Amino acid sequence: MPEIHGKEVGPIGFGLMGFTWRPSPCPQEQAFEAMRAALANGCNFWNGGEFYGTPEYNSMVLLERYFEKYPEDADKVVLSIKGGCNLTTYAPEGTTAGIRRSLDNILSQLKGRKKVDLFEPARRDKSVDMRETFAAINEYIERGQVGGIGLSEVSAATIHEAVKITKIAAVEVELSLWSTDVLTNGVAAACAQYNIPLIAYSPMGRGMLAGRFKSPDDIPDGDFRKYYPRFQPDVFHINLELVKQVEKLAKQKGCTPSQLALGWVRALSKRPGMPTIIPIPGATTVERVNENSKPIDLSLEELDEIDATLAKFEVKGNRYPDGYLMET
Repeated sequence: MPEIHGKEVGPIGFGLMGFTWRPSPCPQEQAFEAMRAALANGCNFWNGGEFYGTPEYNSMVLLERYFEKYPEDADKVVLSIKGGCNLTTYAPEGTTAGIRRSLDNILSQLKGRKKVDLFEPARRDKSVDMRETFAAINEYIERGQVGGIGLSEVSAATIHEAVKITKIAAVEVELSLWSTDVLTNGVAAACAQYNIPLIAYSPMGRGMLAGRFKSPDDIPDGDFRKYYPRFQPDVFHINLELVKQVEKLAKQKGCTPSQLALGWVRALSKRPGMPTIIPIPGATTVERVNENSKPIDLSLEELDEIDATLAKFEVKGNRYPDGYLMET
């Protein structure tokens, strides 16, 4: 079993963003059922965010209500929360004041029902010395309110710098069949060097690799994907070709495209020079949680076949719209 900050976690985690950060969140009871299913399937590493939704209904509000109903689950979950940013502009706030505001808000909303096992500044604030940011988080660690420190959407250089200042328990970055940058830009290598688990967010390409979208018209109005470069009408059909190949490979394997995509992310850990990699797919129904939670093992030969397929395609469009902070 993988470990994060000394706690055992399942090989597949669980992303909470989709429950609250969308125009029309699913009913709360449906969310609870999906969360219980994740835990029942061994997906006990849960990842949320202070800014995942409105202040009135974000990850912490949902979690507080969940643990109020199921207090026996609190100790079973290893909880990672992202914060440390302005809730209006989303700009990083790594100052002492910014970190304290964020953590005070997170802890207040959780109402003591669950400890924050891992706190991640959502992006590095390059206007602030990381020593200040980490010192502010360590205040909460020393008081027993936070377990450890993680990094999110960072560069290899930031990882190399951060480990000289404090212990880093995990690094969360985007990684999927259509977002492979961290395998070549030094991020995965740095995680392996320091034995830091790599948490792979959006492991199914924001739903694209799961076959959710066959045309730009399939994306609901108000959905953030409407503004993301890879989902734009002029490149969508090109990127859809990779999805078709994933569907073909999944059929050969006897699994769903989602399971193949997640299996590929997990299987990367087998390769020399790679860290432990834990994908954190999100899902809002029990059916999808059960599907994603079924581990599919890929052999090195199958990985090579997938690599050959990837080499034939160039994904069009950046991961985020212009102006968004990446690899901070």
